[in-house]
Amino acid sequence: MKPVGLLFPGQGSQFVGMGRELADTIPEVRSLFAEADAQLGFGLSTIMLEGPDAALMETRNTQPAIYLHSAGLWMLLDRYGLDVRAAAGHSLGEYSALHAAGALDFREGLEIVRLRGELMYRAGLERPGAMAAILGLDSDEVAGIAIRAAEETNFVSQAANFNAPGQTVVSGEVEGVERAMELARSSGARRAVRLPVSGAFHSELMEPAATELAERLAAARITDPSFPIVANSSASPLFRASEIRSRLEEQLTQPVRWVESIEWMIAQGITDFLEVGPGKVLAGLLRKIDRRALCRSIFDPASLDTALEGLRQ
Repeated sequence: MKPVGLLFPGQGSQFVGMGRELADTIPEVRSLFAEADAQLGFGLSTIMLEGPDAALMETRNTQPAIYLHSAGLWMLLDRYGLDVRAAAGHSLGEYSALHAAGALDFREGLEIVRLRGELMYRAGLERPGAMAAILGLDSDEVAGIAIRAAEETNFVSQAANFNAPGQTVVSGEVEGVERAMELARSSGARRAVRLPVSGAFHSELMEPAATELAERLAAARITDPSFPIVANSSASPLFRASEIRSRLEEQLTQPVRWVESIEWMIAQGITDFLEVGPGKVLAGLLRKIDRRALCRSIFDPASLDTALEGLRQ
């Protein structure tokens, strides 16, 4: 098979019904879903498969649900002895990538991402914030606009996700983000739209969550990964458990440097990617970053078979 890079989606890719075909047709995945329900003490898989949508949209449920879906898919993919050269995960997806690389045990990872979601949800209640996608402007320009909005309003505003050329997300307090949106529109942005999130993720408003999460990460069993994981906060590869721990600690308050992460992977000669989890968001971002690269999205048994067939050609 062709060598591949793995991509794992984060919050925003979820949908009610994700994993249904996997649970209905593959006993091992059904057992994994049941194991997660038992560990967490509630029916996470029921929320995944049946909803309601409002429950799945809660950050404390969204994060473990996406992690569980990706883990079920990876359990199947791992049987085929893929030649994985590197992996990256978008925000929450970094934990899925670490699990795939053997750095994070499934149960340990599930517990951490559930806590991560709860802490981020709580931080959003304690310091309400917002996020907005700015489309059609250079990322450096958007970063400058976010700084200017913070200076003008004295409210937090900062670049949070560098997702693709012409697609950057700002995060912070509502007043700061709204001013950034106004400045972006006046600078010629094609769109500036608020995102349906419960907090200002990847901004300084997440510092309380990051502090508590760091305590849990300090006690976590993390081992060296079997292939490099490209960190969100640095866009550089991680090879050691000690590096992983420190990067995860800073991840909640630092921007997701997705464009640079993908560019690093492509610079290593990776041209075939697998998106492992719900949706096709990361495949779309990859096309905007480098159209020469190919991403096959895997989210159910049929797409898994199609992706494997493509890698064999």
